[in-house]
Amino acid sequence: MIVTTKELFKAAYGKYAIGAYNINNLEQLMGLFQGNIDSAAPFIIQISKGARSYTDKVMLEGLIRSADQVFPKAIFAVHLDHGDEETCYDCINSGFYSSVMIDASAEPFEKNIETTRRVVEAAHAKGIVVEAELGKLGGVEEHVQVDEANAMLTDPAQAAEFVQRSGCDSLAVAIGTSHGAFKFSGSQSLHFDVLERIQKVLPGFPLVMHGSSSVPQEEVERINKAGGNLKGAKGVDADQFRHAAELGVTKINIDTDGRLVWTRVHREYFLKHPEGFDLRPVGKIFMAEYAKFIAAKNVKLGSAGQLETVRTLIGK
Repeated sequence: MIVTTKELFKAAYGKYAIGAYNINNLEQLMGLFQGNIDSAAPFIIQISKGARSYTDKVMLEGLIRSADQVFPKAIFAVHLDHGDEETCYDCINSGFYSSVMIDASAEPFEKNIETTRRVVEAAHAKGIVVEAELGKLGGVEEHVQVDEANAMLTDPAQAAEFVQRSGCDSLAVAIGTSHGAFKFSGSQSLHFDVLERIQKVLPGFPLVMHGSSSVPQEEVERINKAGGNLKGAKGVDADQFRHAAELGVTKINIDTDGRLVWTRVHREYFLKHPEGFDLRPVGKIFMAEYAKFIAAKNVKLGSAGQLETVRTLIGK
């Protein structure tokens, strides 16, 4: 059942965060749905600009519609991740997405507001909700690339003005996370002091954490043992998710970790089966492993076990 992120955030605020997972293909989609059903969690499917062009956006949308029939108990939103203005309008007009993100965070403050406002007006006219971003995360995610020297935390003093003038429904904030697998070289922690200040100026308003994959070291080690070469990969401590949720973070984006699971499963399988060429046996292994990963991540987010409560609250 497709719902809006606004409905999910209302149920989650202050108690837990909703997992927002990027998908690109059938195997990810099946593992994602199974993992959320197994852990009884609501969730958000994230489709990036790159995912929409990987095969064709219509193919990916068709897979999601099919999964909605195969898993009728699932409750989820379909969200455009890191969209530019043109892609946002395409998704809004498609009639399929329940939520879009306009990422104009690289622009000056005033232009970010102007761009976000235009997208908000177009989206709200069709009952679609909008996520915006203020501040700059370091790292690389598809077409989004910010050097660490140019990364900047969200300014709490600007946050309230941005939300009021742009009309956005949720706000992605930069509080110390980073895109990609190579996030941090040393010790790292979220800037909860900044998050607390943002929550004070935006009480009850849904906040979003991007770049929040944990980059599990066991996955990295297994990839490297199977012929990979991931050096210095490190991510966000998943044990920090619940405290972030208490401070208003209702959506936490996870993409890199899922790619690591995919890479580990395929490297290990074909190392063990060099004669292999059939994609189905390894695909089945990945779907099961990804489902386990999703279920475990939902426990960290606090969303596990919340599915029926959400169903009752939204009346569906």
